[in-house]
Amino acid sequence: MENERVRIRNVEVLSDDWYLLKKTTFDYRRADGVWQTLNRETYDRGNGATILLYNLERRSVILIRQFRFPTYRDGHDGFLVETPAGLLDNASPEQRIRAEAEEETGYRVGDVRKVFEVFMSPGSVTEKLHFFVGEYTADARAGEGGGNVAEGEDIEVMEVPIQQALMMIAEGEIADGKTIMLLQYAQLHLFGVGANRGLVTDI
Repeated sequence: MENERVRIRNVEVLSDDWYLLKKTTFDYRRADGVWQTLNRETYDRGNGATILLYNLERRSVILIRQFRFPTYRDGHDGFLVETPAGLLDNASPEQRIRAEAEEETGYRVGDVRKVFEVFMSPGSVTEKLHFFVGEYTADARAGEGGGNVAEGEDIEVMEVPIQQALMMIAEGEIADGKTIMLLQYAQLHLFGVGANRGLVTDI
């Protein structure tokens, strides 16, 4: 989408290894009409999708725990409790999240429902993340999960009561943004008073 307040002057590729890192020089017309030349680095890893698997009868959710190297600093052990997620890789968000859910958790998901899409780190990362929820049952587990070994994934699958998951946020045990957003959505729209009355409403 073109924006008349932005004029691209130069794009330089800084790295094209795991993902694509670019440095862009552009002119930006400020609100007062003055043009300003700026430089920004952007990290392009493609768009992705994430899902919260939930069971209303058991009042539980499926989460995963895995090692995330960038978080292995400043006293953190690098292990994050998360919702399953993955990059789209040219698939539709619905197709990708079904595949990722089964690969990472072992649960084969039927209907999934998109609840919102978000730019997670718009100051530097181009990724837009599609958020889904989907119900699971015990007999829907088709495998052990655990992720893709070839990609270095070593995933622990966790079935957690929703109230415990919310406490894990409050106590800092869950510190992943997408997971917190989906758990708060579940608290408001799936496990709350409105959900118990059959009045589930998307944000």
